[in-house]
Amino acid sequence: MNKGIFSFLLLIFSLFSAQKPVQIAFLSDVHFQDLYGSFSDNDFKGIINPKTGKPTILRTMDSQLHSTRIFNENYFAFLKALDDIAAKGIKIVAMPGDFSDDGQAYNLRGLHKILEKYHKKYGIDFYLTTGNHDPVGPFRQDAGKDDFLGQDGNPLGIYSKENIGKIKNKIITKDIAESGYLEILDELKDFGFYPKKENLFWSTPFDSNSFKNYSYEKALQNADYSRRMYEVVKGFSVPDLSYVVEPVKGVWMIAIDGNTYIPKNINENPNNASNYKGASIGYNNVLTNKKHLIEWVKKITQEAKINGKTIIAFTHYPMIDFNDGATQEIKNVLGEKKWQMERVPEEEVAKAFAEAGLQIHFAGHMHINDTGIRKFGDKMLLNVQVPSLAAYLPAYKVLTIKSPNKMEVQTEVLNDVPNFDELFSLYEKEYEALKKDQNKILWNKDILKSKTYHDFMLFHLKELVRLRMIPDDWPKSFVEEAKALTGKDLLLLIQNENQLKQKGINSDNFKIWTFEDLLLDVYKFQSADELAKRDIPKERLQQYQILEKIFDENQSKDPFIIKLKYVFKILSLLSNGDPADHFEIDLKRHSIKRL
Repeated sequence: MNKGIFSFLLLIFSLFSAQKPVQIAFLSDVHFQDLYGSFSDNDFKGIINPKTGKPTILRTMDSQLHSTRIFNENYFAFLKALDDIAAKGIKIVAMPGDFSDDGQAYNLRGLHKILEKYHKKYGIDFYLTTGNHDPVGPFRQDAGKDDFLGQDGNPLGIYSKENIGKIKNKIITKDIAESGYLEILDELKDFGFYPKKENLFWSTPFDSNSFKNYSYEKALQNADYSRRMYEVVKGFSVPDLSYVVEPVKGVWMIAIDGNTYIPKNINENPNNASNYKGASIGYNNVLTNKKHLIEWVKKITQEAKINGKTIIAFTHYPMIDFNDGATQEIKNVLGEKKWQMERVPEEEVAKAFAEAGLQIHFAGHMHINDTGIRKFGDKMLLNVQVPSLAAYLPAYKVLTIKSPNKMEVQTEVLNDVPNFDELFSLYEKEYEALKKDQNKILWNKDILKSKTYHDFMLFHLKELVRLRMIPDDWPKSFVEEAKALTGKDLLLLIQNENQLKQKGINSDNFKIWTFEDLLLDVYKFQSADELAKRDIPKERLQQYQILEKIFDENQSKDPFIIKLKYVFKILSLLSNGDPADHFEIDLKRHSIKRL
């Protein structure tokens, strides 16, 4: 080995050996909504909660159970996660987007207040990057919601101006408008979007200064909103709040702003806030309309290598297919445009960033727990999906950097959350009001019997699947034919009792669950990966394996049987992915190991 290279590697090893492992907590898709916030131009502070006597600004339970996220109880989960992180002594928190729920001014102020509190009290530094809910579009636009809860249990509308909502009972405040990049930058600049004096390095994609020429004063100038624009389409300039920061010696965190807001009509005024498509598709649009990010990442990784820095990247959007290899089977059953298929990144995304030198990337957006790996020659990219605190399974990730090549990822699940049931008496009032509407499908009131936050979020998933996922995604005729079938019925569709006995299978043991239970378990695995096994009976998991094998071997041409075969294949793939709970990463060997 070249003597100079050996000395350099020895120096890097000694630096990491001499210092404690660096820990970074990743909190994604918090969707913070300030239950106890206030408006700057309206005296309304919410409806009075009889349990606490406090005015509360909350959304209806009905809206929560039709959404992929909850809006209210995640407030308490966020505080619990921050308390956990503080107790662990972790000083760096990265938040990969959707830190707010549509970036309204009152929510941004409330978030700022909480982050500032934990920074001052525990010395935690927060590094944020934007998601498709913050901002919803590149520039501020009037908006509002029809589904806040009113004092009488009926929906209350809160809008930024008159004549934009459906609800007659309403509040008007500019603070419910969807902020653009400028407003978000102004409110949250202290949390990564601007450099701090104590940062060892900070830069943006539009900054030509190198690490060796770094100065805080120059970085501060380059952080200005006006210097962080790019042309997404000819004639249309929009902001990009990406940055790289060195919060502790030897570690560079790349916060990639993966939002790509493309104009709907290129003949429109570029400043028309409503003329931009949403950013939820993620990196597929980065490949076509935001290529400078890939070149920037390449430049940063090269500079990091020269200067002996370890790179950790985080963005809102996944860089690797998050369906554990089941994407084609899902399309076969549901079609090309269901199950959020448009959000699955093309393979070219992983290839582009791996070849740019990226190795570890943390993402959110999908509200799922997952790990994906792609290898291209001597390059490897690892994508870690951080679950949401506002969905099943509520959790966050902790990365421990032990050395430049050895790292560990731990998933921290929030089972018990203080005060998560604080709003239940208000939902009781909502339920009574809803019962009077004969045209409304009622949500299941048993959710209000939840004893833990974990139980509450599992119930949320169950209702979400019943009220939205199955009606929206699955062929109605298929579900109608399959939903009442028990596990025993599914067995007997393709094997008779004698054949089953010969295999030592007692079909009566399969009678206690139905196809509807199976579908819910599919969504559990999609959301929680291997951690879903804690919420599914062990015997049923073994029965699923038997059924998957039997269906896989079956050669029937019956369309119904073929669809069932795909369902079992999807279940099998989603439940047997790469380690997604507690695992070790070896960058040198390009491998991960379950711990």
